[in-house]
Amino acid sequence: MQNGYVILGIIALLFLSMYGYAYFSVALEKIRAMKNKKLNIEKEEIRRQDRLRKQEIINERVRKFNERKEEIHNELMLLEKMKERQKVS
Repeated sequence: MQNGYVILGIIALLFLSMYGYAYFSVALEKIRAMKNKKLNIEKEEIRRQDRLRKQEIINERVRKFNERKEEIHNELMLLEKMKERQKVS
C-alpha cells in the first residue's frame, strides 16, 4: 500500500507538471503579445512624432514662400508706380 501512495504522488506530480507547462507556455505567449503591443505603440508614437516634425518643416517652408511671394508682389507694385510716375513726368 505504501508503494501505491508513491505512485499516486508521482502521477499527481506528473499531471501538475503538465498543467504547469501548459500554463507557462500560455503565460509566456501573453507576455510576448503584451511586449509586441507595447513595441507597436512606441513605433506608432515615433511615426506620429516624425510626421508632426515633417509637417512643421513643410509649414515653415510654405510660410517663407508666402512671405517671399508677398515681398515680390510689393516690389512689383512699387515698380509699376515708379513706371507710372515716370510716364506722367
